[in-house]
Amino acid sequence: MKIEIWSDIMCPFCYIGKRHLETALKAFPEEQVEIEWKSFQLDPGIVPQPDKNVYEYLAERKGMSVEDSKQMHAGVVARAAEVGLDYHFEKAVISNSFTAHRLIQLAKTKGFGDAMEETFFKAYFTDGKDLNDNATLMELAVGAGLNALDVKEVLENEELFSQAVNNDIGEAQQIGVRGVPFFVFDRKYAISGAQPIEHFEETIQTVLNSK
Repeated sequence: MKIEIWSDIMCPFCYIGKRHLETALKAFPEEQVEIEWKSFQLDPGIVPQPDKNVYEYLAERKGMSVEDSKQMHAGVVARAAEVGLDYHFEKAVISNSFTAHRLIQLAKTKGFGDAMEETFFKAYFTDGKDLNDNATLMELAVGAGLNALDVKEVLENEELFSQAVNNDIGEAQQIGVRGVPFFVFDRKYAISGAQPIEHFEETIQTVLNSK
């Protein structure tokens, strides 16, 4: 079974959805599963704003008060905690995820796509790392298993893997992806959003029954 996942590493529901999928797959221990992470940007034009917190950013973007933004984020923190994730939005650094996505594309060619995705999720939502800082990106990418020279080359050449990122985003538009996470199973079935674990289990079973 091949599962393709369109995701943005700055999407809190994408990290939750990742955990839901991983939990669901434990119910099918005998199945061989290939997971491919696909790039997506919720806000392609976002400008890095290291001095602005996530609460303020969302309040401005959605036209709400900072207090309402904090309450909305608190609900997401609670959902994340249900699957063992420890979100700290107060530490999150507003960044543009494009360079990180290029590194994920590099990681995919080396067999470290899932490890890189997990590393970036944790770095952003739990550890408050600045994903627009090249030294931070280097440390995280090497920690996920990538070769430092390969990472350095990508960081110094903005064209490397840019087309791969754009291809994923273009493909998402072609198949009608409006938001992430978006999971596609064997190009037959899809799940949009961080649906309950049971929904993932049911979909996986349906896919297996169709083989």
